[in-house]
Amino acid sequence: MSGWGEKVEVDPRVLEVLVCPLTKQPLSYDREAQELISKSAGLAYPIRDGIPIMLIEEAREIED
Repeated sequence: MSGWGEKVEVDPRVLEVLVCPLTKQPLSYDREAQELISKSAGLAYPIRDGIPIMLIEEAREIED
């Protein structure tokens, strides 16, 4: 089990199939921030303990 704040890699196969739940567009992976970025929606979805949290209400708004 990983500790809080420790970066856990996300399986690349998972990243290939995930899309933004709002726009259905591809996501980019920000390894440093541990987020999946939806440029089309302007949202960043968090990754916690290696698990992408794909809930719109959990995403943070990002600026261009």
